[in-house]
Amino acid sequence: MKTEAQTHNELVQRSLASVWHPCTQMKDHEWLPMVPIASAEGVWLTDTDGKRYLDAVSSWWTNIFGHRHPVIVKRLKEQLDTLDHVIFAGFTHEPAVKLAEKLCELTQLDRCFYADNGSAAVEVALKMSSHYWRNTGKPQKTRFIALSNGYHGETLGALAVGDTGLYRDSYKPLLMQPVFVQSPDCFERGAGTSWEDHSRRAFAHMEFALEQHAHETAAVIVEPLVQCAGGMRMYHPIYLTMLREACTRHGVHLIVDEIATGFGRTGMLWASDWAKLDRESAQPIRGDFMCLSKGLTGGTLPLAAVMTTNTVYEAFYDDYGSYKAFLHSHSYTGNPLACAAALATLEIFESENWLARNREVGHLMWMRMSELLSHPHVAEVRQQGMILAVELMKNPGKKIAYPAEERRGLRVYRHGLEKGVLLRPLGNVVYLMPPYTIESKEVELMTKTAIEGIAIATRD
Repeated sequence: MKTEAQTHNELVQRSLASVWHPCTQMKDHEWLPMVPIASAEGVWLTDTDGKRYLDAVSSWWTNIFGHRHPVIVKRLKEQLDTLDHVIFAGFTHEPAVKLAEKLCELTQLDRCFYADNGSAAVEVALKMSSHYWRNTGKPQKTRFIALSNGYHGETLGALAVGDTGLYRDSYKPLLMQPVFVQSPDCFERGAGTSWEDHSRRAFAHMEFALEQHAHETAAVIVEPLVQCAGGMRMYHPIYLTMLREACTRHGVHLIVDEIATGFGRTGMLWASDWAKLDRESAQPIRGDFMCLSKGLTGGTLPLAAVMTTNTVYEAFYDDYGSYKAFLHSHSYTGNPLACAAALATLEIFESENWLARNREVGHLMWMRMSELLSHPHVAEVRQQGMILAVELMKNPGKKIAYPAEERRGLRVYRHGLEKGVLLRPLGNVVYLMPPYTIESKEVELMTKTAIEGIAIATRD
């Protein structure tokens, strides 16, 4: 009989021999351990040796209520006993209809189009926006405006409207060319400048782009408040308020990419809820399209949704064979199991005031990590709800980054694995984005490990 150590090492070797892992330089695993996971429960992952790891990044920001939440598991088992999958063209089913109704209610939008992952949702929104303008007599509106440092996925359309060089540069010859506008990223603000003032000033770049390109632009696409894969860079909601008004004024769609920031991650149900239509209004802004995924199913199954308005929907409503029909599909559109998982996730949301709890946990995270504000190699500690990021730099005063080859963030990651905490960095940005079910003692372990790892990683 094989020992646990033999099973553990064998699985690692089999993986390295046959699997090409995502967002990974496979050569790194000559020195960086591959971790084979056997099971998961709550905020914990357990490897094949029995070692546990606190999932401080919600497994790429998906498991918002932890792993194998009993409500989601129960609903999935019930659904599997009745309907696993059915073609979604010409057929429908209760889980997909009920989920669409719930999402329309929660987003204050009118129509739900299903996709299978975040990148695909962005593709749908881009295609739908451009096709809308064609259907309404403005076929020249085919371009898009996006923010520098943004990230919207890695399929070709989504990649094209992203501006993180690490992902985009290798495939640049294959991509359409949007208009990129300087991000309102508040890390770049001057001394003594508030987040709101910096974000207001940054909007001048967007206004100029709209003035120059609105006639040929289908939509502006943004990640509301937090540019996640771009290093968890953040900005003030006033920018979204100004953007909503400007898009309406210039006749351009607004695509709000809530894939990573939605479902309570920022302390509101949607990050765009922080932005109001105006200072006198309690009504939050809404995009013409809202892209949802990641936390939608609580991290159990792939599913995405693009929410939009009846105005957009009606522009496609025509006789069979018309060029107006929207053409996008995949084999598992509206999969009943994925829809059941999403409905269970929303059921958990309704079970208690998770937004208030998230704000409390976020405050605890800040209080613990704020000691790094005076660290000689920390340029910034920033937070939006349950997203907290620490920017490591060689010389924070002059904003001189560590050379890429030093990979200080990976040192923090490796220390975390040794201590039983999954801390996967974004370059030299160490971030915390744990499941909402995390307890105070687990916050203590997570933050203590991150602080220790940063101390080790930044030693000269």
